[in-house]
Amino acid sequence: MTMRKVINREPKVHTQLGRAAVQIFAANERMNQMLIEHLDPAAWRAKPPGKAGTRTIAAIFTHMHNVRTKWVRLTAPHLKAPSQLNRTHCTPQQARAGLAESAARCAEMLAEALGGRESGSAGYKGGEVHKNAGRVEKFLRDGWAKPWPVGPEMLCYMLAHEAHHRGQVCMLAHQLGFPLPIKVTSGIWNWEKLWKECGSPGGPGSDS
Repeated sequence: MTMRKVINREPKVHTQLGRAAVQIFAANERMNQMLIEHLDPAAWRAKPPGKAGTRTIAAIFTHMHNVRTKWVRLTAPHLKAPSQLNRTHCTPQQARAGLAESAARCAEMLAEALGGRESGSAGYKGGEVHKNAGRVEKFLRDGWAKPWPVGPEMLCYMLAHEAHHRGQVCMLAHQLGFPLPIKVTSGIWNWEKLWKECGSPGGPGSDS
Protein backbone atom coordinates (compact mmCIF):
# COMPACT_ATOMS: atom_id res chain seq x y z
CA MET A 1 0.00 0.00 0.00
CA THR A 2 1.39 3.40 -0.96
CA MET A 3 1.82 6.25 1.49
CA ARG A 4 -0.75 8.24 -0.50
CA LYS A 5 -3.40 5.58 0.08
CA VAL A 6 -2.69 5.45 3.81
CA ILE A 7 -2.97 9.23 4.12
CA ASN A 8 -6.23 9.33 2.17
CA ARG A 9 -7.76 6.58 4.26
CA GLU A 10 -7.18 8.03 7.73
CA PRO A 11 -9.74 10.87 7.67
CA LYS A 12 -12.55 8.48 6.71
CA VAL A 13 -11.75 6.13 9.60
CA HIS A 14 -11.48 9.06 12.00
CA THR A 15 -14.82 10.46 10.83
CA GLN A 16 -16.58 7.14 11.38
CA LEU A 17 -15.13 6.95 14.90
CA GLY A 18 -16.28 10.48 15.64
CA ARG A 19 -19.84 9.84 14.51
CA ALA A 20 -19.94 6.62 16.51
CA ALA A 21 -18.58 8.42 19.59
CA VAL A 22 -21.38 10.99 19.44
CA GLN A 23 -24.02 8.24 19.15
CA ILE A 24 -22.44 6.20 21.94
CA PHE A 25 -22.30 9.13 24.34
CA ALA A 26 -25.91 10.01 23.56
CA ALA A 27 -26.96 6.46 24.48
CA ASN A 28 -24.81 6.68 27.60
CA GLU A 29 -26.68 9.83 28.63
CA ARG A 30 -30.04 8.21 27.92
CA MET A 31 -29.13 5.59 30.54
CA ASN A 32 -28.51 8.33 33.12
CA GLN A 33 -31.81 9.99 32.32
CA MET A 34 -33.65 6.69 32.69
CA LEU A 35 -32.22 6.09 36.16
CA ILE A 36 -33.19 9.51 37.48
CA GLU A 37 -36.60 9.45 35.80
CA HIS A 38 -37.57 6.17 37.49
CA LEU A 39 -35.78 6.65 40.81
CA ASP A 40 -38.03 6.97 43.85
CA PRO A 41 -37.76 10.63 44.99
CA ALA A 42 -37.21 9.43 48.56
CA ALA A 43 -33.93 7.80 47.48
CA TRP A 44 -32.47 11.02 46.03
CA ARG A 45 -30.99 12.37 49.27
CA ALA A 46 -31.34 9.30 51.49
CA LYS A 47 -28.27 8.66 53.65
CA PRO A 48 -26.29 5.71 52.28
CA PRO A 49 -25.51 2.78 54.57
CA GLY A 50 -21.98 2.36 55.83
CA LYS A 51 -19.30 4.87 56.71
CA ALA A 52 -19.91 8.60 56.86
CA GLY A 53 -19.02 10.59 53.79
CA THR A 54 -20.39 8.11 51.27
CA ARG A 55 -22.02 9.99 48.42
CA THR A 56 -25.79 10.15 48.20
CA ILE A 57 -27.43 9.41 44.86
CA ALA A 58 -27.91 13.15 44.41
CA ALA A 59 -24.18 13.70 45.01
CA ILE A 60 -23.25 10.97 42.53
CA PHE A 61 -25.22 12.50 39.68
CA THR A 62 -24.04 16.04 40.43
CA HIS A 63 -20.47 14.70 40.51
CA MET A 64 -20.93 13.11 37.08
CA HIS A 65 -22.16 16.40 35.65
CA ASN A 66 -19.44 18.46 37.33
CA VAL A 67 -16.69 16.15 36.08
CA ARG A 68 -18.04 16.56 32.56
CA THR A 69 -17.83 20.33 32.89
CA LYS A 70 -14.19 19.92 33.95
CA TRP A 71 -13.44 17.74 30.91
CA VAL A 72 -14.92 20.35 28.61
CA ARG A 73 -13.25 23.29 30.37
CA LEU A 74 -9.80 21.70 30.25
CA THR A 75 -10.01 19.87 26.92
CA ALA A 76 -12.15 22.22 24.82
CA PRO A 77 -11.99 25.68 26.44
CA HIS A 78 -13.48 27.24 23.29
CA LEU A 79 -16.76 25.46 24.07
CA LYS A 80 -19.00 26.98 26.72
CA ALA A 81 -18.90 24.66 29.72
CA PRO A 82 -22.20 24.34 31.59
CA SER A 83 -22.54 25.67 35.11
CA GLN A 84 -21.76 23.20 37.87
CA LEU A 85 -24.47 21.71 40.07
CA ASN A 86 -24.63 21.98 43.85
CA ARG A 87 -24.84 18.53 45.40
CA THR A 88 -26.64 19.88 48.47
CA HIS A 89 -29.49 21.67 46.71
CA CYS A 90 -29.75 19.99 43.30
CA THR A 91 -33.14 18.42 42.53
CA PRO A 92 -33.67 15.43 40.23
CA GLN A 93 -35.15 17.77 37.62
CA GLN A 94 -32.13 20.07 37.80
CA ALA A 95 -29.81 17.09 37.55
CA ARG A 96 -31.58 15.81 34.44
CA ALA A 97 -31.39 19.23 32.79
CA GLY A 98 -27.76 19.71 33.77
CA LEU A 99 -26.72 16.28 32.57
CA ALA A 100 -28.51 16.80 29.26
CA GLU A 101 -26.59 20.04 28.74
CA SER A 102 -23.22 18.63 29.75
CA ALA A 103 -23.82 15.57 27.55
CA ALA A 104 -24.39 17.88 24.58
CA ARG A 105 -21.12 19.71 25.25
CA CYS A 106 -19.26 16.40 25.63
CA ALA A 107 -20.73 15.25 22.32
CA GLU A 108 -19.45 18.41 20.65
CA MET A 109 -16.04 17.88 22.22
CA LEU A 110 -15.90 14.26 21.04
CA ALA A 111 -17.04 15.24 17.56
CA GLU A 112 -14.31 17.83 17.25
CA ALA A 113 -11.70 15.51 18.72
CA LEU A 114 -12.56 12.45 16.64
CA GLY A 115 -13.93 14.02 13.49
CA GLY A 116 -17.61 13.20 13.90
CA ARG A 117 -20.76 15.05 12.99
CA GLU A 118 -23.15 16.37 15.63
CA SER A 119 -26.05 18.73 15.07
CA GLY A 120 -25.09 22.22 16.15
CA SER A 121 -21.37 23.04 16.33
CA ALA A 122 -19.81 19.63 15.96
CA GLY A 123 -17.29 20.63 13.32
CA TYR A 124 -19.13 19.36 10.24
CA LYS A 125 -21.64 20.94 7.87
CA GLY A 126 -23.47 19.13 5.13
CA GLY A 127 -21.14 16.17 5.28
CA GLU A 128 -18.09 18.34 4.70
CA VAL A 129 -15.32 19.05 7.17
CA HIS A 130 -15.98 22.32 8.99
CA LYS A 131 -13.09 24.63 9.88
CA ASN A 132 -13.35 23.67 13.59
CA ALA A 133 -13.08 19.92 12.99
CA GLY A 134 -10.12 18.46 14.84
CA ARG A 135 -9.71 21.56 17.01
CA VAL A 136 -9.49 19.33 20.09
CA GLU A 137 -6.13 17.60 20.03
CA LYS A 138 -5.53 16.59 23.67
CA PHE A 139 -7.79 15.10 26.34
CA LEU A 140 -7.31 16.40 29.89
CA ARG A 141 -9.05 14.41 32.60
CA ASP A 142 -7.94 16.74 35.39
CA GLY A 143 -5.48 19.51 36.12
CA TRP A 144 -3.00 17.03 37.61
CA ALA A 145 -3.34 14.48 34.80
CA LYS A 146 -1.02 14.04 31.84
CA PRO A 147 -2.79 15.01 28.60
CA TRP A 148 -3.68 12.19 26.21
CA PRO A 149 -3.71 12.49 22.43
CA VAL A 150 -7.33 12.26 21.34
CA GLY A 151 -8.47 8.79 20.31
CA PRO A 152 -10.70 5.92 21.42
CA GLU A 153 -9.07 5.98 24.87
CA MET A 154 -10.71 9.35 25.55
CA LEU A 155 -14.18 7.98 24.89
CA CYS A 156 -13.51 4.77 26.84
CA TYR A 157 -12.35 6.73 29.89
CA MET A 158 -15.46 8.94 29.83
CA LEU A 159 -17.80 5.96 29.50
CA ALA A 160 -16.03 3.93 32.21
CA HIS A 161 -16.40 6.81 34.67
CA GLU A 162 -20.13 7.08 34.06
CA ALA A 163 -20.80 3.34 34.05
CA HIS A 164 -18.99 3.04 37.40
CA HIS A 165 -21.26 5.63 38.98
CA ARG A 166 -24.43 4.20 37.42
CA GLY A 167 -23.55 0.92 39.10
CA GLN A 168 -23.22 2.75 42.41
CA VAL A 169 -26.63 4.35 41.94
CA CYS A 170 -28.33 1.03 41.19
CA MET A 171 -26.68 -0.60 44.19
CA LEU A 172 -27.52 2.27 46.56
CA ALA A 173 -31.14 2.40 45.44
CA HIS A 174 -31.43 -1.30 46.23
CA GLN A 175 -29.70 -0.97 49.61
CA LEU A 176 -31.91 1.97 50.58
CA GLY A 177 -35.05 -0.04 49.86
CA PHE A 178 -35.94 1.73 46.62
CA PRO A 179 -34.82 -0.71 43.92
CA LEU A 180 -35.15 0.51 40.36
CA PRO A 181 -37.76 -1.25 38.21
CA ILE A 182 -36.56 -4.19 36.18
CA LYS A 183 -37.58 -2.37 33.00
CA VAL A 184 -34.88 0.18 33.84
CA THR A 185 -32.09 -2.10 35.06
CA SER A 186 -32.60 -4.32 32.03
CA GLY A 187 -33.45 -1.40 29.73
CA ILE A 188 -30.01 0.15 30.05
CA TRP A 189 -28.71 -2.99 28.33
CA ASN A 190 -31.16 -2.75 25.43
CA TRP A 191 -28.74 -0.87 23.23
CA GLU A 192 -30.83 -1.24 20.08
CA LYS A 193 -33.71 0.61 21.77
CA LEU A 194 -31.38 3.20 23.30
CA TRP A 195 -29.85 3.95 19.90
CA LYS A 196 -33.30 4.42 18.35
CA GLU A 197 -34.40 6.72 21.16
CA CYS A 198 -31.28 8.80 20.50
CA GLY A 199 -32.06 9.19 16.81
CA SER A 200 -30.00 6.34 15.35
CA PRO A 201 -32.54 3.82 14.00
CA GLY A 202 -29.84 1.59 12.54
CA GLY A 203 -28.64 0.62 16.02
CA PRO A 204 -25.09 -0.03 17.24
CA GLY A 205 -22.59 -0.58 14.46
CA SER A 206 -24.58 1.31 11.85
CA ASP A 207 -23.48 4.64 10.44
CA SER A 208 -26.90 6.25 10.68
